[in-house]
Amino acid sequence: MFPAMRVKITGLDPHQQYYIAMDIVPVDNKRYRYVYHSSKWMVAGNADSPVPPRVYIHPDSLASGDTWMRQVVSFDKLKLTNNELDDQGHIILHSMHKYQPRVHVIRKDFSSDLSPTKPVPVGDGVKTFNFPETVFTTVTAYQNQQITRLKIDRNPFAKGFRDSGRNRTGLEAIMETYAFWRPPVRTLTFEDFTTMQKQQGREDASATRDTAFLMISYLKQD
Repeated sequence: MFPAMRVKITGLDPHQQYYIAMDIVPVDNKRYRYVYHSSKWMVAGNADSPVPPRVYIHPDSLASGDTWMRQVVSFDKLKLTNNELDDQGHIILHSMHKYQPRVHVIRKDFSSDLSPTKPVPVGDGVKTFNFPETVFTTVTAYQNQQITRLKIDRNPFAKGFRDSGRNRTGLEAIMETYAFWRPPVRTLTFEDFTTMQKQQGREDASATRDTAFLMISYLKQD
């Protein structure tokens, strides 16, 4: 998936073991089409039938809270497909539908049902995060040639499409803008897993609560 999502997590128990995973779920039950003369997405009907659930488990899993907190967790290896018969573990999506990526932090003792082909387990040891700015609409081709060229130049998976000798004059302004652009950072607070465990046996409402935050940087497309 490009641009890739990246997350930074703090506040985990350094000694606990965690999985980090991602799934991508429909935003609604609609199918869309793009109306070029008005430059808008319009509802074109009901969504296609649901696809088999897929979960991308980050390849660094299983790891300690300390390990996760010392790195930026990138989902640059996650791959998407519209092939419902895919057997490569890619996330299956319908074209022309709207989707929301979700990041899951899963404590080891709640991971017994974690599988690439099952819904993400639920429980006190599982935290799920999503951000409105990461919602996207799936397409099979770009109609805007400048966007096509921009993504070819910036997408590490598009090396075969690059032509170092082609004329890039029409892209100079766009490329220069993105060369110095810094993606927005979104912060979300939630209770520390360790604090949650301690509070299960307490009724002291004044107990100090450690906090953790998840930061996600994402290159938004116009």
